[in-house]
Amino acid sequence: MKKLVKEKKNRKKAARAAGLTLSLLLFLYILLVNVLVSAALVPSFMEKLEAFERITEESYAAQVQTSDIQGNRQKALEETRTWLETAKHRKLSVETEDGYRLIAEEFPAGESNDRESHKWVLLLHGYTGWKEEMYPFAYWYHQQGYHVVVPDLRCQGESEGDFIGMGWTDASDCMLWLDEILAQNSQAQIVLHGQSMGAAAALMMAGKKDLPEQVRAVISDSSYTDAYSMFGEKIREWFNLPAFPLVDSACLALRLRGGYNLKDASALKAVRKSRIPILFIHGSSDAMISVQMAKDLYEEAECPKELLIVEDAGHGQTQDKEPDTYYGTIERFLDKVLENQH
Repeated sequence: MKKLVKEKKNRKKAARAAGLTLSLLLFLYILLVNVLVSAALVPSFMEKLEAFERITEESYAAQVQTSDIQGNRQKALEETRTWLETAKHRKLSVETEDGYRLIAEEFPAGESNDRESHKWVLLLHGYTGWKEEMYPFAYWYHQQGYHVVVPDLRCQGESEGDFIGMGWTDASDCMLWLDEILAQNSQAQIVLHGQSMGAAAALMMAGKKDLPEQVRAVISDSSYTDAYSMFGEKIREWFNLPAFPLVDSACLALRLRGGYNLKDASALKAVRKSRIPILFIHGSSDAMISVQMAKDLYEEAECPKELLIVEDAGHGQTQDKEPDTYYGTIERFLDKVLENQH
């Protein structure tokens, strides 16, 4: 009898130990998932990690480093700096439904025009970026007679926020900038031009049912197809961890903490609903976002569309690899689109 009682007690102890072990493993797993979410989507947390500097260096090393790209980049930056010395601009701010203050810079069209310009462009930067990165594009559009609005997306630059939106929350936030533009000019002809994550946000806006009719075109430069796929790729690439089941767990954690699901952040789904013309641009040597994603987006788009692949350009380098081709294609595309819709 004593032996049976002892065995029963031992089994209970073993069961308790197993339960504690499982609870500890579950706790550590949940902790890991939340750390990964913060490491990928909270800039202030990223900067505290030793891995952040390594990832930044690896991302830079993956870019195409050729003299023509570097030379064109330097020229564009110098021209932009000169323009900024005299360009008129003002700071704009809006507040999101969840209480965050977003900041943008507006560059009104030049006063040399014979009549008021109704052409506007909303320029959207990429992942962990800021509005100033888009100023070379702002300079070009401004030279073409456009009013330019360049926001910091939520949780980046001067804008408040909890998590980087991967295009999903940004698509909703940027509807506020459209309201701001239309409050100034109800006859506006608006172009959405984004790069990388900003391009994904622009594409997600293009698929919205309530997109204002004044939005006439999208320029999508180096967009990914969906945030879920990108998150999985980067977990493997940056942290050497398996995408499954971590990405699905991250989706749940992000929904609880940030209020959105990575699976919703799909530019691919959005372009199937778009009815406004889209110009897709991508570099053939993009090591960050595969050029195949641009081709997939182009194939799935159910709207007037064009595709420009710039050979030997890395991520976000298409405008520096072949600036004449890049801006010339955009100019012809928009001239055609805006003329047809006038």
